Amino acid sequence: MKDQQLLERITLDPKVMVGKPVIKGTRLTVEYILNLLAHGATAAEILGEYKGLTQEDIQACILFATKSLENTTFLPLVTEMA
Repeated sequence: MKDQQLLERITLDPKVMVGKPVIKGTRLTVEYILNLLAHGATAAEILGEYKGLTQEDIQACILFATKSLENTTFLPLVTEMA
């Protein structure tokens, strides 16, 4: 599936989840799905929990985050010395 087709699965509507990007037709935010993945949930576990969600929806969340960060400059995190 091409990038544009995946990105079309993500919508932003100020009336849904306060305008956060969500998977089209759901109230599942991109942030929520990424947080699940970051905390160890597998795509299969997420798909099993949310019927109607597809592998492409999860891919779309990752791609959306990637595209959102493309032009962002990060500064190194400063760690405190003990």
